[in-house]
Amino acid sequence: MKNLAEEWTRRLLVDAGVREGMRVLDIGCGAGNVTFLAAELVGAQGRVVGIDRDAAPLEVGQQRARDLGLTHVHFVCADLASPLGEHGPFDAVIGRRVLMYQPDAVASLTRLADALLPGGLIVLQEHDSTGMPICLPELPLHRRVSGWMWETVAREGADLRMGLHLAPALVKAGFKVERVRAESTVLTPEQSHPIGHILRAMRGRIVEKGVATEEELALDTLDERLAEEMRAANGTCLWEMVFGAWARKAG
Repeated sequence: MKNLAEEWTRRLLVDAGVREGMRVLDIGCGAGNVTFLAAELVGAQGRVVGIDRDAAPLEVGQQRARDLGLTHVHFVCADLASPLGEHGPFDAVIGRRVLMYQPDAVASLTRLADALLPGGLIVLQEHDSTGMPICLPELPLHRRVSGWMWETVAREGADLRMGLHLAPALVKAGFKVERVRAESTVLTPEQSHPIGHILRAMRGRIVEKGVATEEELALDTLDERLAEEMRAANGTCLWEMVFGAWARKAG
């Protein structure tokens, strides 16, 4: 099955102008899914550095780079409060679902500008919960699961409206915004989304934040129950809204 999330991110990077030979910084990279997308686009003549404050997923990314023989991909343990310019300068900074977790998005963007060359590109993807999900007819289980996910993220201190806040934050940080767009993830009986996989990955966080218990999650049967609810209703659901933006540093 085609990975729609990766397809969306790749399209964003290509349309924004990430191309062969560029030096790219991937912020909050985790195990490097977006890092490796960028590495394909910049090619062996380019360079991609992924940074994350958690060392464990970085080790996974580093091993993957070694296995693939990608000498132009590097991973560094650092957060957005670190002096990032020492790893650059970069032609582009990219990130997916990172800015929403920053206590001060404008301050973070200002620091990221220091890592960019004059005229450098910043490309960001953020998700937004505003008005989501929209289901017709009403799908109670889908709505409950969405609520668990977003409530957990909220209790972790994230900005649930970062998509709508993205362009204003870039402008306040001194960037010239070139494009902002949004696209909804659409679910139908024939078109699914890895909701169960995502919820299983979030299990510990959901329980730790007191959003739901293991019994309420009932993860062993979640995929089947979601699919059955969608089939029985012959429904359509706008699951989440994904925003993408790209902008330029002055100069």
